[in-house]
This record gives sequence, structure tokens and C-alpha cells, in this order.
Amino acid sequence: MTSRLLVQDLGSRSYGEVLELQRNLCRQRIAGEISDDVLLLVQHEPVITLGRGTRAESLPLSRDQLEQRGVKVFEVERGGDVTFHGPGQLVGYPVVDLRKHREDLHWYLRRLEAGLIAGLNTLGLTGEMNPGLTGVWTGGRKIASIGIHVKQWVTYHGFALNVSTDLSYFDLIVPCGIRDVTMTSVARELSRTDAVALWDQTRHAVIAGLAEALDLHALEHAAPALL
Repeated sequence: MTSRLLVQDLGSRSYGEVLELQRNLCRQRIAGEISDDVLLLVQHEPVITLGRGTRAESLPLSRDQLEQRGVKVFEVERGGDVTFHGPGQLVGYPVVDLRKHREDLHWYLRRLEAGLIAGLNTLGLTGEMNPGLTGVWTGGRKIASIGIHVKQWVTYHGFALNVSTDLSYFDLIVPCGIRDVTMTSVARELSRTDAVALWDQTRHAVIAGLAEALDLHALEHAAPALL
């Protein structure tokens, strides 16, 4: 019997609130209080997060300068360098017990990439991995960023897929510490302007792709189920 992936769409929530929710779910999953893997989906207001691998040159502006532009800054425990979250970006936080899958972080990262690539394929986009780098590209342009943290083999943090994101925000940073990277979005690649319909299609495609990549059965829950 295929195990379940409980999908919870949080809508638009603050980064700090959802970070605490992830940490709580991770603790509950470790303790066995939650018996299923969980996928949180959310949009954030503009925020820049600094992973454990952040280099000073990846954040050319000061925090004060960024906050003057309405962009908050968080230092977090995930791996990787600097990234951006904002409206129009599908952010996913899988809380997955790798003890039930495979105790291998590289395997898990490749599964996240494969799930996102499958979702993009459903939308008519060719997604691709970039050897030596984490994330998903299309036509040489980066469309999704990935950064995770694992505690006692339970994951949190996750991925950020640009659907109809204002890509100018990425000009404020060196995305994921990769110089000269070109960021793109589903809307830009497909020349789509119907943001609401595209969001819904992307969301469903990504849920299906990730569930298949992790060999799980996706089951959507109303928001109060895990809060």
C-alpha cells in the first residue's frame, strides 16, 4: 500500500509563521505524532532567506536597504546560499521522514528535482537538472530553487518554483550564490498572462509530480487540519 502525502495549501502566509509551523511538524514527525509525510504549499510576501552556505558577496545590499524596499531578511538552518521568496512563487515545504524512504540526502534532493521536472513537463516545459548544482532549470535558465534541512532524517524547508514571480527581485541578490544566472518563471517561459489559471495548473502538476517522485499518494487537506 502506497503511503500518503498530506498536502496542505496555506495560501499567503508570513515566512516566520510558516517556518515555525515547519519546525513543529518536524518535531511531531520525529516523535511519531504524525504518521504521514506532509507537503505545505504557500506564497510569501517578499523575503530573502540566508542559508548556512551564504557568502557575503551573495547579498550586495544591507538588510536596512532591503527592508526599505519592503523585503525582510531571515537567517535559516537550510543548506545553500541566498534565495528570494515572493508573490507568484509556489513555495513547497515537504516534511518527509527519510527513514521511511531512503536515508540519503542526495537521493532526496534528486527526487525533489525529478518531481518538479515532472510537473513542468505536464505544463509543457522541459525541466532539467544542472550537474553539480541543486535546483531546476529550463533552457539554461533557473526556474526553481531548492534548499533543505534534515533533523533525525526528517526534512523541512524545500523548494521555490517561480510561477508568475516578479523576477526583478532576484536582481537584489546573487541567487543561490550563482553569478550570471538567469532566473525565469513558468509564465515567462510559456508567455502566459492568465496568472490565476496558471497557478492552479502549476500547483496540481507539482503535487502530482512530487507524489510520484516520492512514491506517495497525495491527499489534500483543508488548512485547519495541521494547524
